[in-house]
Amino acid sequence: MQNTKLIAFGEALIDFLSNKAANESQEESFVKYPGGAPANVAVAAAKLGVNSHFVGQVGDDSFGHFLADCLAGYGVQIENMRFSKEAKTALAFVSLDKDGERTFEFYRQASADILYRAEYFNADWFKGNQGIFHTCSNTLTDENITQATLAGMAMAEDAGWLISCDVNLRSNLWPDHKPNTQRVIDWMMQAHVIKASLEELTELTQDPMDLIKQTLTNKTQIFVLTDGAKSVRYFTRLHTGEVATPKVEVKDTTAAGDAFVGGLLAQLIRLAPNVEACAELDEARWKTIIEYAVASGACAVTEFGAYPALPNQEQVDKRLLN
Repeated sequence: MQNTKLIAFGEALIDFLSNKAANESQEESFVKYPGGAPANVAVAAAKLGVNSHFVGQVGDDSFGHFLADCLAGYGVQIENMRFSKEAKTALAFVSLDKDGERTFEFYRQASADILYRAEYFNADWFKGNQGIFHTCSNTLTDENITQATLAGMAMAEDAGWLISCDVNLRSNLWPDHKPNTQRVIDWMMQAHVIKASLEELTELTQDPMDLIKQTLTNKTQIFVLTDGAKSVRYFTRLHTGEVATPKVEVKDTTAAGDAFVGGLLAQLIRLAPNVEACAELDEARWKTIIEYAVASGACAVTEFGAYPALPNQEQVDKRLLN
């Protein structure tokens, strides 16, 4: 497995996490944590033993170097991470309600991650016919970063890699807070592995189930649909199923989805790291893969922050036994 890479592409940013729930009255302060959905996924996979790489751009500033140090400290390979002198590292202020659910205030206007360009990708990164290239929709918020995202996906596909997309729709990152729904759907159609929430699909289309069906008749091998604390549903070309989410004490949902995706991709790297292998997975194997991802996500919500909350193999194994 160590020779099979995961490359997570996109934003690494600073999460400033509030010290209080939204309805509390005490004076509010914020604590700095490393974050950014693709970076979180890279860390989640690294903590689960995957040969995990982060590709993206941060500012050549204290925040950017803090993020690089944190990624490396958790075992993520950062040799292809870039530092921009032209733009700053993106920031997000995260407030929590009494149930640990989040609201975000982003400071990402012309930040370093958005200035990543297609020509920065290198086909040598994708040598070998096994690996996973992972992206999120936050790298679609303007035309240039969209073209960079698609360039990376094309290199991955040419190399025979799996392409993973986490929809992770954040409307307030888009111009006028309105996602370009067709751009997001077109991006999804290039993926072999898709994870989305029902809320996100409802924002993209009036018929979420039809969109799932469209992806599965295109390139997608599995579509994973989450819906808060409800069971996780999954759809392949031949099978559908669901896995119940365990009841846990929720402290912070910040990294739950990224822990889930990290667990999902870690299992695919172990069991089916290319399209042909995915197509051969039977119903029972797909269910065990989703169960592992659910356990990984459940572990993450019991701790604060992103990277520190992401579980290791021992923690996931323990959760699976409960």
